[in-house]
Amino acid sequence: MTTASRGVKTPESLRSQRTVDSLATPRNTLALAIAVACHGGAMAQPATEEQAVDAPTVDVIEVFGEANTLYKARVSGDSRHVAELADTPQTITVLTQTQLLDSGRSDLKDVLAAQVGITLGTGENGNAFGDRYIIRGHEARSDVFVDGVRDPGMTTRETFATEQIEITKGPSSTFAGRGSTGGAINGITKQASTDFDFMTLNAGMGTDAYHRATFDTNQRLTERAAVRANLLHAAEDVPNRAPGYRDRVGALVSGLFETNERLSFVTDLYYLEADDLPDLGSYFDQAIRAPREDVPPYMQRDRDFLDTEVETLTFKINYDIGDALRMQNAMRYGVTDNGYVTTGARGATRAATDPEAPGARTMTLSTHQGWQQVDFFTNQTNFFWNNDSAAKVQHQLVFGTELSDEQVLNGVYAVTLDGATNCLLPGINPPGTPPGTPLPAVPGRCALDGAGNPVPNIHSLLGSTATRSNVDIDYHIQTVSTFLMDTMDFSEHWSAFVGARYDDFEYSNNVLQAGAFTLYDYADGFWNGHAGLVRHLANNGNVYLNFSTSSNINGGESDVGGSCGYGGLCGTADQVTLSKPEQTLNIELGTKWNVFGNRLLATAALFEMTKDDVMESVGSAYSSLGTLNTGKNRVRGVEFSLSGNITENLSTQFGAALMQSEVLESFVPTDVGLALSNFADDSVYVQLRYQATPKFSIGGSITYKGEMYGGQPDTAAVFNPAINDYSIVIPSYSVLDLFANYRPNDRVNVRFNVGNATDELYWTAAYRSGTFMYLGDARRAEATVSWGF
Repeated sequence: MTTASRGVKTPESLRSQRTVDSLATPRNTLALAIAVACHGGAMAQPATEEQAVDAPTVDVIEVFGEANTLYKARVSGDSRHVAELADTPQTITVLTQTQLLDSGRSDLKDVLAAQVGITLGTGENGNAFGDRYIIRGHEARSDVFVDGVRDPGMTTRETFATEQIEITKGPSSTFAGRGSTGGAINGITKQASTDFDFMTLNAGMGTDAYHRATFDTNQRLTERAAVRANLLHAAEDVPNRAPGYRDRVGALVSGLFETNERLSFVTDLYYLEADDLPDLGSYFDQAIRAPREDVPPYMQRDRDFLDTEVETLTFKINYDIGDALRMQNAMRYGVTDNGYVTTGARGATRAATDPEAPGARTMTLSTHQGWQQVDFFTNQTNFFWNNDSAAKVQHQLVFGTELSDEQVLNGVYAVTLDGATNCLLPGINPPGTPPGTPLPAVPGRCALDGAGNPVPNIHSLLGSTATRSNVDIDYHIQTVSTFLMDTMDFSEHWSAFVGARYDDFEYSNNVLQAGAFTLYDYADGFWNGHAGLVRHLANNGNVYLNFSTSSNINGGESDVGGSCGYGGLCGTADQVTLSKPEQTLNIELGTKWNVFGNRLLATAALFEMTKDDVMESVGSAYSSLGTLNTGKNRVRGVEFSLSGNITENLSTQFGAALMQSEVLESFVPTDVGLALSNFADDSVYVQLRYQATPKFSIGGSITYKGEMYGGQPDTAAVFNPAINDYSIVIPSYSVLDLFANYRPNDRVNVRFNVGNATDELYWTAAYRSGTFMYLGDARRAEATVSWGF
């Protein structure tokens, strides 16, 4: 079976002469291939060019979608993935725009927290907030990309301008460069097009002071020029945790200009401002061996904040050099500013001499803070080449270079506490105090009164002020990368993918330690590869074997300085130059099947991911160890997925991951055999949508995450031998979300969403000491009206 007989359709970025479809012009191909997925309307049908251009509806245009489906993408929005997703030998989960809208989730963190194999991470001071993800047990906070280009910075991310979200599982350094141990997240943005004119306004209101408005318009200026604008304004209280709130203001403006059929220019300007009064949630109570369920909201109303501001400018050139050769260049410059002062809670016991309630359980508050400024520039150049279609072996080559320059400043806030004390707490005896001496009582600020109720001034208890202070980490990394990837079709039964990438970097990090700055400065380079072999069993199904690698450098995370356990620098300034990158190898055996007339993609994959040469936090022992790479861990598992339409009227996006993590080697012998922290062995997500009538659809989703244990990401979970159990346990949970769409006519759609319909109390992550545990949102309800005009 040849490639053409399988009906492969390549993305717009690589229109080869492999099929009749791929001979179409980019404009006609898009207009004929996109699926117009309706908000609550009947099942989408393939759009004709006239429909795509002229229909003044509230239809969602799934640019990369499969015709006659709502939740299935046919191809990746990253043009370097030249094969269809069904023929790509790797686990890639794609969330379509329709699926995102139906889910009711808008922050990227909330979207990803529901997906299988992904959990959330925490951090103290370095990154207590901002988007922080753990994929298949490994840190991924720096493995977020936008349109295939790394998006650095610890920021809040929104989906208002997102076409689709692509989650790659397992190492993918051929595409991503350094990092991407457990996988990577790539957001595909909405771009201007000369294929259609439309304007869509969405306005929503709901419980917890929720309101959200978005505006999306694409206008053709000429036959070869267009502009598109996406605007956002949203605000809500944290459900059931007021006065906590979240505010969002954003814009993405893009323009397209085609000089001729071969050359086009695309530019976009993105802006997001997020202003939150954050809630650090609950805490783990060692006395009851469980998270506290009765923790009142305690954020400091006039002090706490989480503010993010992001500005990026991207300029792209697409040039068809010849019939078989195409060039694509993407240049991006961006600045981000993220700062926060937050309040955490922890359990305490009043002193025996407390005048109000001696020895009573209470809760005290703590402060977590930090700021980060990122200034980055990236230029990525890709060349796409197809060999002669008459050749025995069909090649689709992608080769290119990437230049990146990231400069990051991190600092702290000077926090002054001047709130009145209201209780006595046990203090600490000075060194040399005889054993058995009672602890002294010291004045404190208790958030609960003697009866265990919130004190009247709980939201101003600390009475503190915060002022941005000096820089304590000055981070700079420059990287030059070259890569080559080849997708090959040998026969009707066999195809393969191979790729290699070399990253050469110069690194410097000036870190404030013990009152003085220490400069860490070194340069290095490393290779990574990716290889997959596909056996096509039928026109619609295959099995594949995939090998991929990744590398993490010493000090690769920009926000933590010399905190080795969080991806910061390990060892002294001299020792850093002797460190080896952490190496990860992933082996994956999988199968993919297009069924029900290509409307549903079913996948299954067995994988084993081994991370070696892990840099561990060993204190001062590096000077005698002779190595900075003392650890090794492994994650094994199986992952299943379904995406698309089971029947004409029933759509699904389903995933399930059954995994096991284990520390294989460690500087701490007792850590060997333990599970990785913030790692859920089992996770399931299923979203269903049923089109009951042409005007009405109903659906919902269930998210399940298994039990997790607290600790630092990428390391063993904290274990307490005294109880022969993990010290901090995050209980398993299941969350039910519901939605419905009603479409009275082509121009209006009304969507109803109920999040956490059963009002489940659950926790999504825990700090390593258990002093804060993030709470999932309580029940909320929203109604959104969409107008197309």
